[in-house]
Amino acid sequence: MEPTLFTLEMGVVFLTLAFTIFLFVSEIIRIDLAAILVLVVLGMLSYLPGLSNVADVNHLFDGFASNAVISIIAVMIVGAGLDKTGIMNKVAATILRHGGSTEVKILPIVSGTVGVISSFLQNVGAAALFLPVVSRISARTGIPLSRLLMPMGFCAILGGTMTMVGSSPLILLNDLIATANTGLQPDQKMQAFSLFSVTPIGLALVLSGIAYFLVLGRWVLPKTTSKVDVTSGRGLSDYLQRVYGLTASVFEVDVPDDNRLVGKQLADINFENNIYIISTFYRGKVSMVQILTAEIAAPCRLAIIGKKLDVEKFCERNGLHMRQKLDAFSEEFAPTNAGISEIVIPPESNLIGKSPRDLLLRKTYGLSLLAIHRGEDNLSHVESEDHEPTAIGLERFQGGDMLVAHTRWDNLTRLKRDRDFVVVTSDFPQEELRPHKVGWALVFFLISLTLILFTDIRLSLCLLTGAVGMLLSRVLSIDEAYRAVGWNTVFLLACLIPLGQAVQNTGSAEWIAQQILTILDGWPIWALQAGVAVLATSFSLVMSNVGATVLLVPLAVSIALAAGGDPAIFALTVAISTSNSFIIPTHQVNALIMGPAGYKVIDFVKSGGLMTVIFLIVSLVMLNLVF
Repeated sequence: MEPTLFTLEMGVVFLTLAFTIFLFVSEIIRIDLAAILVLVVLGMLSYLPGLSNVADVNHLFDGFASNAVISIIAVMIVGAGLDKTGIMNKVAATILRHGGSTEVKILPIVSGTVGVISSFLQNVGAAALFLPVVSRISARTGIPLSRLLMPMGFCAILGGTMTMVGSSPLILLNDLIATANTGLQPDQKMQAFSLFSVTPIGLALVLSGIAYFLVLGRWVLPKTTSKVDVTSGRGLSDYLQRVYGLTASVFEVDVPDDNRLVGKQLADINFENNIYIISTFYRGKVSMVQILTAEIAAPCRLAIIGKKLDVEKFCERNGLHMRQKLDAFSEEFAPTNAGISEIVIPPESNLIGKSPRDLLLRKTYGLSLLAIHRGEDNLSHVESEDHEPTAIGLERFQGGDMLVAHTRWDNLTRLKRDRDFVVVTSDFPQEELRPHKVGWALVFFLISLTLILFTDIRLSLCLLTGAVGMLLSRVLSIDEAYRAVGWNTVFLLACLIPLGQAVQNTGSAEWIAQQILTILDGWPIWALQAGVAVLATSFSLVMSNVGATVLLVPLAVSIALAAGGDPAIFALTVAISTSNSFIIPTHQVNALIMGPAGYKVIDFVKSGGLMTVIFLIVSLVMLNLVF
């Protein structure tokens, strides 16, 4: 192998790499701005004498049209389309139903699911599709997003090692082996790997990643907390209790078929027991209570708003069972779907002089009225220290009345367009879901997935097919698609691609490889394999994992043949180790989760450093056990 000589261009590239790492770690400017600055620096340097190979100025911005960047844009749109139909809400609800609401239970379910999905779907695609699911789980449980997204993202990367189609390096590997075989003797030729050849290795890596965060997560994950949302959680409960003497807690109660409440009107039950029944679950169907004169039919379940003590007394008097947590109503009353709102009746409203019962307030507007704040008075059917219970369903509205009501957010969004109301609550999800479009969304998602798995069509084109299909079928509008794209992620990746190309085009990568391999000369085979793994890991941090694989597989094959090792295993070591990219957010998945969770580079260094070591140990042990 002809030795590569150190050049001025290599020195400039190394200095640029050091400058980039300094910007990333120090975060003196935003990380996406740092990437743009590096792109500009590379472009300007290439105009200096003797540095023309640092960057090809005619292709400096090709990163914005790269397969990786277009794939990320497309998968964000596809994920937003699925989310818009409400299907991600159902996935989140299913995970919560089986995993509870604690980090210890939710983390392995989410991370394991994403790991399995990413073994067939590109890891960035799996991570992007689950991003809205994890966001909803965070909102419902109060677990900070930063505690869930990094385990999910890391397991998406790890899951890409479970099959030969899970990551770009493994997809490329058999082609690289075929190319290398052309220069080998018949007895040295390597066999191609089958689809599931690497599954034991990938499975061990995913399980080790989950175990790592379960055992050490409390120390290595950021301890940032989510901001208080006035539409849910503790902040709302305190506010309602302080201002209106109300509680925002929803309780689920079972009513057996022979109970004495059967046939009684809801209005009477509410008033007599200081509670508020807002929904029923009967014959497998959840229904918001629309008319208070409706009667109880059983066996059923009731969703009740009230003080816990009052609800417990109500259950004790009537022989009912109160569940510890929401089950049938968990989706309906999730903070992402519904909550407490404040609405004012303006002076010119057509509702003045009419009562909630006259208007059929629940049925017509989707509002479950809890209280009316009028002047200095708070009117509510719930007794408190400040006032006697009032039959607010019979109170006639006056101009300036502040209504406190439980409602679905989609109903509240529609009320904002109604001149008879002024919606005061502003901090709520103001989007209208399109459940009637779920069929179209699933069809185009499955089309994209089928093209990815069973054709040789370029990944970005497969994903764009699904994205365009969702736009044409109006699952999303084009403006919503633009808003769904995380442009900071796009610029971060697109601007770093030329840096990876500079490392490769100037011969810097090959020079580094040769220096390291010279040091490893004469080492035992297992040590050489470990050295190749460390080299591949290092290269994946400063250039694309595809570029690192293309560069290092031929070198690894040469090392194995010279040392008497198995060249196929050395080649596979490279392809797996280039997925060991956790320390800095240069990997597409890390870049994707960085913004939503508010991660800093130091968070990746802290969590990813030990994960990198675990990856190296587990992958090398499994490679030698399996092969």
